[in-house]
Amino acid sequence: MNRQIFSLMVLVFPSFVCNVSRADPTYNVFDLGTLGGSESYAYGINAGGQVAGWSKTGGGDWRAFLYGGSTMTDLGTFGGKNSDAFAINAGGQIAGWADKADGVYHAFRKSGSTMTDLGTLGGTYSAASGINDSGHVVGYAQTAAENNHAFLYNGSTMIDLGTLGGTYSVAADINAGGKVVGEAWMPGDVAQHAFLHDGSKMIDLGTLGGSNSAASAINAGGQVVGHSLASGNSAFHAFLYSGATMIDLGTLGGTHSFAHDINAGGQVVGSSEVAGESNRHAFLHNGSTMTDLNALIDPHSFWTLVDANSINDAGQIVGYGIHNGEAHAFLLNPVPESATMTLFATALLGFGGFSLVRRRQAGIRTVLTSKTA
Repeated sequence: MNRQIFSLMVLVFPSFVCNVSRADPTYNVFDLGTLGGSESYAYGINAGGQVAGWSKTGGGDWRAFLYGGSTMTDLGTFGGKNSDAFAINAGGQIAGWADKADGVYHAFRKSGSTMTDLGTLGGTYSAASGINDSGHVVGYAQTAAENNHAFLYNGSTMIDLGTLGGTYSVAADINAGGKVVGEAWMPGDVAQHAFLHDGSKMIDLGTLGGSNSAASAINAGGQVVGHSLASGNSAFHAFLYSGATMIDLGTLGGTHSFAHDINAGGQVVGSSEVAGESNRHAFLHNGSTMTDLNALIDPHSFWTLVDANSINDAGQIVGYGIHNGEAHAFLLNPVPESATMTLFATALLGFGGFSLVRRRQAGIRTVLTSKTA
């Protein structure tokens, strides 16, 4: 073996082993592009890696999209201009809202090429935000009394889930067991609290000591995440509700944080302000530590990951970030440590180039997708 390469191995390999054995994963970051406009946002990812969200079109409208493989597909509307997709199940069914020709928006469930209008609770509008693998959908809808109430669509009927004694409620997510989470106003509409609906009643999950809270997601095991005002009502903090206890997940050093999703393994994703500024960064919480996802991608990728909105059980994460000055949807794929080690060995022994070793050491591959209006 060339003596210089051997010396490089001696110097670099110990630190490399230390880096790849860290607890936090490393991610490839993929730009999902747009539908011809300048912005896109990803909100949901299923077990197969299909992604749902919205994107601006070249004409300036925003449309719900499905991203599968390498293609972003416009899901259309009910005859109006705009639509949005918030959730996707394992079967590829998508939940969101879409404009009708008169400009009023209705909740939809899209299965294949069929977009089903889920109706309302007697009012004018509705929007869907969650769907489980049975195709049951949750969201909010206007009632005949012109209040917004959380609903469950069971495949044929939209059911009013009520409130916690106040006027309004919104459902955010539903798990495989049919449990629903969201937020609802308390009596007198003086505060709103996160709720869990167990199929028969709405349960108040409380707060982190402040007046308000909201739940955003629930996993198969019944763990709930969201955000709550902490004591003093000066800051919202991401929370995990597990075992009848609401746990403060902290921040990335800033004031506010918000948890958006949790997978079956208890990994939580969301967004947090960072120390010394009001800018938000996407985070991953692994059960004990909140980590800035920007620290887990190539620092030369030209990305600032702002919001992590969904994580599947394989650890794939979607959200949006700023890429070359534009807000684009991203997909993060975990890079296994074993794969990173293999890449390192190939680069070092097969090529012997230090710059290549450095790239393989990071274990990062960034794919840039450029789309023009």
